Amino acid sequence: MKISPDNLIYHDLIGLKVEVINSTDPTQIGVHGTVIDETKNMLIILKEDGKIKKIPKKNCIFKFYIPQVVIVNGKDITYDPAERLKRIQRRRVYASKY
Repeated sequence: MKISPDNLIYHDLIGLKVEVINSTDPTQIGVHGTVIDETKNMLIILKEDGKIKKIPKKNCIFKFYIPQVVIVNGKDITYDPAERLKRIQRRRVYASKY
């Protein structure tokens, strides 16, 4: 399935360009780079200057750059990457029953 603004939160985020546009920690606002790893609660971002920054998902709003710009609330992606895939599969099964 191709990544689109509608299904971005269900995909693997590693490799995507990202920017933190809002955070409860003002020092994290404006951090941008490439997602190099993801855990249930954190995005690990490789900044353009070569430094690595760990950003908690829960307290941030992110701007992802796929061909379009997509803004995602961190609460919507605070799951293990595999868990997000399970959620989309459950929705498809539920929708096909009715």
